[in-house]
Amino acid sequence: MTLIQTNRLLYDGTDWTFDTIRRIHDAVAEIAHKDLGLSTYANQIEVITAEQMLDAYASTGMPQLYKHWSFGKHFAQHEAGYRHGHMGLAYEIVINSDPCISYIMEENSATMQCLVIAHAAFGHNHFFKNNYLFQQWTDAEGILDYLTFAKRYIAECEERYGQAAVERVLDAAHALQAQGVHRYPRKKPLNLMSEELRERDRERQREEMFNDLWRTVPGKTAPSGKDLSESRRRAMLDLPQENLLHFLEKSAPRLRPWQREILRIVRLVAQYFYPQRQTKVMNEGCATYCHYQIMSRLHANGQITDGSFLEFLQSHTNVVRQPTFESQHYNGINPYALGFDMMSDIERIVTEPSEEDREWFPDLAGTGDVMAVLRDTWANYRDESFITQFMSPRLIRNWRLFHIADHPDEEDLKVAAIHNERGYRALRRSLARQYDVAWTDPDIQVIDVDLAGDRKLIVHHNVLDGILLQPGDCRSVLQHLADLWGYGVIMREVEEASGTVLAEHQASPRTGVA
Repeated sequence: MTLIQTNRLLYDGTDWTFDTIRRIHDAVAEIAHKDLGLSTYANQIEVITAEQMLDAYASTGMPQLYKHWSFGKHFAQHEAGYRHGHMGLAYEIVINSDPCISYIMEENSATMQCLVIAHAAFGHNHFFKNNYLFQQWTDAEGILDYLTFAKRYIAECEERYGQAAVERVLDAAHALQAQGVHRYPRKKPLNLMSEELRERDRERQREEMFNDLWRTVPGKTAPSGKDLSESRRRAMLDLPQENLLHFLEKSAPRLRPWQREILRIVRLVAQYFYPQRQTKVMNEGCATYCHYQIMSRLHANGQITDGSFLEFLQSHTNVVRQPTFESQHYNGINPYALGFDMMSDIERIVTEPSEEDREWFPDLAGTGDVMAVLRDTWANYRDESFITQFMSPRLIRNWRLFHIADHPDEEDLKVAAIHNERGYRALRRSLARQYDVAWTDPDIQVIDVDLAGDRKLIVHHNVLDGILLQPGDCRSVLQHLADLWGYGVIMREVEEASGTVLAEHQASPRTGVA
């Protein structure tokens, strides 16, 4: 039985006040910074209602985001599911910003507020601040100001040009936002605040390029000595290019300046979320491991009661629950469960390694400093490289992983690897590939523009492993691309190795968008 000194307790019972939240934050911060060595942005904690949490859900977790009809649709779906008991709400939403904003629900008990603060305000916060992908692709200091600018700009466009006109552009931009990110690091971090200040210079450069490009179209008198060669045309259009929204923003001939600005807003928001797509397992694993360590130390220090700790353990167990594949609740691999298990497994390898661990992880086994290893891992890996590097044979056995190969040329499924000596590396490699965006996202690139003919845009999908695009989705997205381009679009699905065209799709623009 644990003897608790009541004067050390952060709270007693389930009720909380704002003073309780402050004391919880300070106690969690002391453990996070001194014991775990976390480095975090300053915290801003906002208490919101369940309805506000649903609203934040609907707007991709960003309460400051601009308005769009699809967010209202998602709100209605989530609200209906929540009211009928078909789904629960997340206990928190956290924004990668400086200060880091964590939204907690007023319906939470004091223990849940403590758990959420440990999880979001310190676990996620540390990951956002230190992981190399977030450092390369996001601007924590400028994102809130930029979202405020974007919300105001789109509201002004709705007043000036009409809500329907703005939503047509947003609909098309949202359909293409998965192909609206730069996948390779740039030379220096993007400062979102400077985007607004640089708009005038971009506009001037764009006009100069347009004048030079479009006066060479047949029917216009080309200036002497300025024939537009294919190589020069492709260079001026920066082709080939995989960022479709960036290409349209810079080169679509019929878009007006306010429409280009909306494309840039959607593109930058998509870029902001790009690191989160690549670090779901690591990000949630980091936050879950941190909240487990912090809550355990609060209990060991006598700062929360046994009852509070049991309440925490119940919630923690639900978070890291992994239904088996035959369960009706199975929905793929739970990133919280996989991330937490891998972090805990690293702790075991560092402190109590087996001979197998020493063979597989010679630079890691028995080194003793768990937090130093984990902090380095959280800073320098993404999901794909993290699993490739740190998934151990013991964890593969515990999870009972095996690899099913489904070849289109073979009638039966094949078990390609199981958890045995020969299968460990194949299993680890195949699992890691599921988190590699280079494999999961279609490789679609703008190849050329038929300036000498009907100005048709030519796009290629480089087919990987013979997997073609879904025809229905392809037609819908291609229609939005043609609407924004203002002329016809042709997409060829090309087998990269042989150059064979496997399928071809075309779309013509509808009136009223560009």
